[in-house]
Amino acid sequence: MKIGIFEVLLVDAKGIARTNLFGTPSYYVVFECGTQTQRSKVSSGRHEKPCWNEKFIFEFSPFDCKNSTHLKCRIMETEHFKSGRFVGETKIYIGGIISEGNEEGYIEIKPAAYNVVLEDDTYKGQIKIGFKFIANKENYVMIRRDQLITEKKEPRHSICECIWRIPWWKILFFSPKKSSNNIQKMD
Repeated sequence: MKIGIFEVLLVDAKGIARTNLFGTPSYYVVFECGTQTQRSKVSSGRHEKPCWNEKFIFEFSPFDCKNSTHLKCRIMETEHFKSGRFVGETKIYIGGIISEGNEEGYIEIKPAAYNVVLEDDTYKGQIKIGFKFIANKENYVMIRRDQLITEKKEPRHSICECIWRIPWWKILFFSPKKSSNNIQKMD
């Protein structure tokens, strides 16, 4: 039995409704996909643009691939002594992503902004989310291993190291020299 991997990248949000009038609000997101539920960490950043940069992995059996059609994202505002207060939600159709991912073996959708729907069915703000679907869990392990290998192969250099690598003769003698042919043509 093949198990597919559905990866969700929660980037940030902007312009979402504020439910608390006092203090600095912090937000978290609850994802519901089929029968699975996951919760994000509390946001960093200011109220105008809360930021998460967090990945979530949902494992899908072939049955889940056929029956999971939507990803529901509920944005909640944290409170000190109570459970979170509902801010808004986004419902994203993922059936097409899963079906195309099953056909191709792999699909990645770059992060895009989705409208946030409030309790009164109006829109206020956007949440930015990206997706990746890998049809076979073994392929996911191989892709992750390849990414780690390529990251290790690329050493990071400071800006000073990069400057010292420039051949100094190129900098000192950068001005173009006039050849005798160019001087004769000008006369």
